[in-house]
Amino acid sequence: MKSVSLVLAAVVALVVTASAPSSTRDSGSAALLRLPRAAAAGEISQYGHIRSLAKKGARYELLFDPAFWLGGVTANRAAAEDGLIAPGEPVPNDYYVRDESKKRLTYLVPAGATVTVLDRRIRSFRITVAQLAQVVKGRNPTGRGLYDRTNGLGYWIVAASDTVRALDQQYQP
Repeated sequence: MKSVSLVLAAVVALVVTASAPSSTRDSGSAALLRLPRAAAAGEISQYGHIRSLAKKGARYELLFDPAFWLGGVTANRAAAEDGLIAPGEPVPNDYYVRDESKKRLTYLVPAGATVTVLDRRIRSFRITVAQLAQVVKGRNPTGRGLYDRTNGLGYWIVAASDTVRALDQQYQP
């Protein structure tokens, strides 16, 4: 009986995982609700804003301003505490970004790290780290219409210690 319960739990977990949104395939409003990439043991997944991304030798150096991407009750209460909405009121679009400081963290980014950004149709597509460095500077090296032409959107990063392995732009209405 115990083994049947374990198998049933594994099947349920597999179905839930398979139906969860992918961080690189979603488009439209579903991208707002997507989860960041999964972080392996010893890695962190973190939301924030890219302040600079510059080539340093064979890799890049990222200055990252971490923030909290909050949803639901957590977003509502944080926004009320910050005086942006009245207590008990919902935040617009069911999310709130709390950026408590402008302190920056420095990360190293290999040239081959995975990067996704959004186009004007709110579809994610991959670009290189070199192209992202240009986007951060306000340029568009992709030839596609970018959703965020001012580098105002945040990114999810996945990093192990001081090295980023993935950067994914987060949709914000």
